[in-house]
Amino acid sequence: MSGRTTLVGAVTRGTTSPNRLRRMDRWIAATHGAELRRAETSLAVDLGYGATPWTAVELLHRLRTVAPRAHVVGVEIEPSRVAAARRYEREGLSFRHGGFEIPLPGRPALVRAANVLRQYDEAEVAAVWQRLCARLAPAAPERGSRGGLLVEGTCDEIGRRHVWVALGPEGPRTVTFATRLGSLGRPSDLAERLPKALIHRNVPGEPVHAFLLDFDRAWAAAAPYASYGARQRWIRAVRDLAADWPVTDGPARWRQGEVTVRWGALAPRA
Repeated sequence: MSGRTTLVGAVTRGTTSPNRLRRMDRWIAATHGAELRRAETSLAVDLGYGATPWTAVELLHRLRTVAPRAHVVGVEIEPSRVAAARRYEREGLSFRHGGFEIPLPGRPALVRAANVLRQYDEAEVAAVWQRLCARLAPAAPERGSRGGLLVEGTCDEIGRRHVWVALGPEGPRTVTFATRLGSLGRPSDLAERLPKALIHRNVPGEPVHAFLLDFDRAWAAAAPYASYGARQRWIRAVRDLAADWPVTDGPARWRQGEVTVRWGALAPRA
């Protein structure tokens, strides 16, 4: 990296483990795989991959099941982590020293930033989102592309519970809640994994708080379906929830322990 490049961001704790981001990766592949195949660029960025490069390795594997041309670059602001990761480089996978400026030529089709903004103040999130969205590939309607995708969110240490925001060049689009259903007591258990933009807004009067209350009520009403398993209970609860909230996905994703809602319905009040 050139000494003239200014790195933007702070070093994270860097904790990670194999398969921690599997829910996010599988959602990206399932819901955006076709667009990634059509994209003019095959570049994907694993931003802030941490002390070990497992998440970047796994992202490449999962993307290539739906977009064979995908190339993943792991970007880390801590130089020693980049040096340690370089022994894992291979065709389609490389590592670069950098931060939110994303020091790469061109604009990526995908930027994944998991567990990166958790340590920042809520007031800093909008500027980081704006910076990262400005680096995404632009929309290309002639190719059926709405532009690059930024996926930013938080999960627990072993990836059982995860909430993320999907953003395009124009800004935030959706919020996805994903969980291992067998470990779920009630949907509001996911509140502790809300991304930084929402976690402090889970209070009365805020949309995300109302959403989680409604989700818990729908979950309780769906209790009779528990005899058929947690998956069937979740599907029924989400189906009822969709009557009042703009759920954007369907049963194929609900069966995975997911539900995606339009950002505008959960966005913080000014």
